[in-house]
Parts: sequence; structure tokens; C-alpha cells
Amino acid sequence: MSDDFVIDVTRIRDQVRQKMDEGPVTGTYGHDPKRVIGVLNDVVATEVVCWLRYTRHAIAASGIDRAQVSAEFTEHAKEELDHGLRAAERISQLGGDPDFDPAKLAQRSHTDYTTPPDDDLKQMLRDNLEAERIVIATYQEIIRWLGDGDPTTRRLMESILEEEEDHADDLVDLLGI
Repeated sequence: MSDDFVIDVTRIRDQVRQKMDEGPVTGTYGHDPKRVIGVLNDVVATEVVCWLRYTRHAIAASGIDRAQVSAEFTEHAKEELDHGLRAAERISQLGGDPDFDPAKLAQRSHTDYTTPPDDDLKQMLRDNLEAERIVIATYQEIIRWLGDGDPTTRRLMESILEEEEDHADDLVDLLGI
């Protein structure tokens, strides 16, 4: 086995020119783009449901610790929406259509949309921590599945996962556990 690394640029150019309409998905892409798009659409649904839940909790929260908790929920909501939009953009790059159909979002989401009583900040915090922990576990599985077959999507998911872990840490701090 030789340690020499040689790229056959002529072959690569010829292959790429034959399939220009496939955009960034080249013959070296290591997954079925339709399957990755489906997984990413589930991520979009999850992030939109998380955005909705955090937004509702931020607005509805009441009680003595309302300002601090509401501010944290508002910050997390903005980040969840950004995650969903980033996943949707990747879907588009892969030649798919992001699915924002409200009728399907809750069905495809990994997490639940919860509406505890407005004065139960601890339950809101617990519901959001539970959701973050679900997202952390499912996104870790997605990252392992992507492996080296789609490094761009894997890095996107790793970036989102890092923020989700920060969210969980913030919620643990607010709960005092």
C-alpha cells in the first residue's frame, strides 16, 4: 500500500460536468440525499416546536422569577428558530424542500409542545430541560449516523448540538439541580 496521495482531477472534472444539475451532491456524497433530507425535516420540525414552546413559555411566565426565566426562554427561542432555519437551508442545498407544514410539525418533532400553568415556572423549566435532553440524545444519534458520509450536515448538527447542550446547562442552573 502506497502512502502517496494523488487526485485524478481530470476524472473528477469529467464526472462533475456530467451531473451539473445535482448541485453540491456529487458522486462522492456518502448518503442517500432523500434520507438525509427526511432526517433534517424532522430536525426542522423539532426546532420549530421548541421555538414555539420556548416563546409561549417566555410570554406566559409569571411569578417572582419571571424576568430571569422569561429572558432565558426568549434567548433559547431565538436560537431554536435559527437552528431550524439552518437545517432548512441545508435541506435546500441538498435539493430538497423544507417542510414547514403546521399540520405535520408536531407529528415529526422529537419533542412535545407543552403548556403548563403560567405560574409554574419550575414545570416550564423541567419541560424545556426534558426537551433539550431528548434533542441532545437524538442529535447525537444523527451525528453518529452521518459519520463521514456527509461532513457538512454532520458539522451543522454538531454546531446545533453544542448550543442545545448549553441550553440544558442553563436550565439546570435555573432549576438549581
